[in-house]
Amino acid sequence: MDKTHRYIFLKSRGGETVPAIVLSQDNTQPLHSMIDPKREAERLVSTITNETGFLIILGLGGGFIPEAALKMTGARILVIDYDKNSITELFNNIDYSGLLNNGRFTLLIDPSNEEIKKYILENYNPALYGGIKTIPLRTRTEHDKEKFTNAAAIIQESIEIISTDYSVQSRFGLRWFSNIIRNISLADISNENYLTEKTALPIQNAAIAAAGPSLDHQISYLAELKSQNTYIISTDTALGVLLNNKIYPDAVVSIDCQFISYYHFMGNNLPNDIPLILDIASPPMLAGFSSLPVFFSSGHPLALYINNYWRPFIQLDTSGGNVTYACLSLAEVLGASHITLFGADFSYINCQTYARGTYINPYFSKMQNRLSPIEAQSSALLYRSLFLSHEKENSNYYETSSLRFYRKNLEEKAAGMKSVIISAPGYGAPINLVNKRIVNNVECGVWSDIKAGVESKERKTLLSGEEFLRLYSDDIAGLPKADRSDDYMLKLNGKDRQVFTTLLPLAAAIKRRNGELNQNDLIEEVKRYSINKIECVLAK
Repeated sequence: MDKTHRYIFLKSRGGETVPAIVLSQDNTQPLHSMIDPKREAERLVSTITNETGFLIILGLGGGFIPEAALKMTGARILVIDYDKNSITELFNNIDYSGLLNNGRFTLLIDPSNEEIKKYILENYNPALYGGIKTIPLRTRTEHDKEKFTNAAAIIQESIEIISTDYSVQSRFGLRWFSNIIRNISLADISNENYLTEKTALPIQNAAIAAAGPSLDHQISYLAELKSQNTYIISTDTALGVLLNNKIYPDAVVSIDCQFISYYHFMGNNLPNDIPLILDIASPPMLAGFSSLPVFFSSGHPLALYINNYWRPFIQLDTSGGNVTYACLSLAEVLGASHITLFGADFSYINCQTYARGTYINPYFSKMQNRLSPIEAQSSALLYRSLFLSHEKENSNYYETSSLRFYRKNLEEKAAGMKSVIISAPGYGAPINLVNKRIVNNVECGVWSDIKAGVESKERKTLLSGEEFLRLYSDDIAGLPKADRSDDYMLKLNGKDRQVFTTLLPLAAAIKRRNGELNQNDLIEEVKRYSINKIECVLAK
């Protein structure tokens, strides 16, 4: 027997080819039952609930487990295995054509962590596939324990990322969709050229005003920078603080799709020459607070679809989950070489949640009554999430898991930017702003994108907002009917897949409200709901 071989191939009682790992010259270990490997695989797959629509199998073996899964379920199957030489042995001795010809089957050989994560993030959608489960082929994984343990950890990490994102989609999917299609008509008259035509680009110095309590103590420093022609970018939350101190920002950014965003602007008369930079998924009424509304495209698939098929918008990165992060992206887009952060505390300081002058106190004053005084409302806001332990001793700031998550995201983005970024002295959680990647004589990628987007506006779209919505509605209506026996995403052509992808956050939200819907009914309900909403907008 050739000792270089990883496997030998045996025949089960029923005649199936079973690979066996070569342990020594006289010792081998079959990967499957030598009596009835197919029956063994079917028993294993039968333990999977009907709600599992995405199955990851660690170890290919003789292919009996994925074959049983494809036969007994409608799940999409991913198999991960290592050592291309031993995989070659398997393919030289076993016919896997039944697996490879099935669109629901994917095999990753010697994948990197990034490749595993990328595949799962791009292909697993909880609304469509329901649960996800990992099945290890134990006799295979035990012989490459370190590699398969690492793969399992990456799978879990990917699932956690998807779960977090899905939770947000299921909460805001309805509102995002409604806001975006209602903003289309407003985007027809948007001032998206303003930033590039009226601003001397690239700008040199920028300051970002967040609304943390430290802003109260930093306001004079910010005013000094304003007098030196520093470009001031304000978060919507900090706008009231700045205007109360006679500091007029050069731009205001808002990304929240919730109606609470109104309170940032009510009572604050935004000067006519200050652009309001709005996510296309922002509440439509916000555009009315400014004579210079400028819509941008974020990561929502419908926003990207609009950007590709109707008209290009400024693209900002909002993946950090908070408006300060979006402001940093805007500063990057505008080419700022030096950026100073103000009020970016990402924590509560001495039980204070925001700087003085934000919407919080007026809002609580309006809502207070005998049973809910301002103090009780303030405490409820402060203690709505558990405080984390301090990362350094003797601190007067308090972090929650969300605030720390936002801070870490901002640190990660800042580390990849070519700008010099500093934080004004404050009392909040310290921000690590050490640049890990230095870019010399290379134009910022995002800045290149926005210039390309602005240049492409010379190719004026021939469609009005209303015409675009009608075509989009027709494209949704033209999507194939769902069939439970098929993987819906796999039956879509390129354009249909793009159209359906725009509806996935909406699907998550509808699934949350109607958990009993199966995949067929969910898809048809999403199509019906979206067309209905568009028709309502067009009817006005």
